[in-house]
Amino acid sequence: MDNGFEDRKTYKAVVNQEDQHSIWPLDKANPPGWRDTGKSGSKSECLAYIREAWIDITPLNLRHS
Repeated sequence: MDNGFEDRKTYKAVVNQEDQHSIWPLDKANPPGWRDTGKSGSKSECLAYIREAWIDITPLNLRHS
């Protein structure tokens, strides 16, 4: 449930070694195994970026099997 403040925070889009994408608060260190994609902004902006960038949701290790 959106409390009205979620979209006011700044997030970043992150990606892991399996090419899986997520959002993470900009002011927090990335979780282990995740790196920045270079996209930051509101929650909705980051999710829009992920919808465009993460076309194949199959984990990378299964795409090349």
